[in-house]
Amino acid sequence: MSAVGRVLLVVPAFNEERSVSSVVQAGRSFQYNVCVVDDGSVDRTAERALDAGAYVLRLPVNLGVGGALRCGFRWALQHGYDTVVQVDADGQHDPGQVGVLLDVMRSSGADMVIGSRFAHGAEPYPVRGVRRLAMKLLSARVAKVSGVRVLDSSSGFRAIRRPLLDRFAADYPVEYLGDTAEALIEAGCAGAKIVEHPIAMAPRAHGNGSAGSLASVWYVLRLLAAIELQHKRRNTPPLRLPTAHAP
Repeated sequence: MSAVGRVLLVVPAFNEERSVSSVVQAGRSFQYNVCVVDDGSVDRTAERALDAGAYVLRLPVNLGVGGALRCGFRWALQHGYDTVVQVDADGQHDPGQVGVLLDVMRSSGADMVIGSRFAHGAEPYPVRGVRRLAMKLLSARVAKVSGVRVLDSSSGFRAIRRPLLDRFAADYPVEYLGDTAEALIEAGCAGAKIVEHPIAMAPRAHGNGSAGSLASVWYVLRLLAAIELQHKRRNTPPLRLPTAHAP
């Protein structure tokens, strides 16, 4: 079994005052420390998270999910954590499944474990039409560029440990969906071991996502174009140096 060390839940949040406290309380009920990164919210997200028992980082402007996660990753390393688990603030990710991701990480030796809505054994999650097609195209492109075959490349429910965590803390994609698909490509090209595991994902507890269906498709197409333009000149250093063999 491979160790995961100290674990921190990192929760990026933007105007999630109605759901963030329940997410924090659920994480704390499983004895996890929780860090909420308030990404320039204009509501009471930070106060609700703090009252629920989270550490709270307050960003003065909205950086987007990728920027918020990078701040959370750096804070985790500065405070001695070895593994982080990304958890959405909208109630879609069940902190009760964090332990499952960590168990998979221990047993498989993975650097990243992705909670997948589409892997065999996952509970049904309705994504249809052009949005589902765009997600399939994105997963296929990620696989072709990086060799990482993941059915749910846009899942934001992930466990990440050092040394990949160190890499992401230093430089993490900040474009919309870059924090998911582009991060997978960076990890795969660096030789990180990535494992996908089926999960159940609930509907948002309140409000709407950061982009509607049509906007999400447009962002996926933009990201596919960016991946196509970048991958030929990508020069990602290996996550681990090759082991020297004795003569």
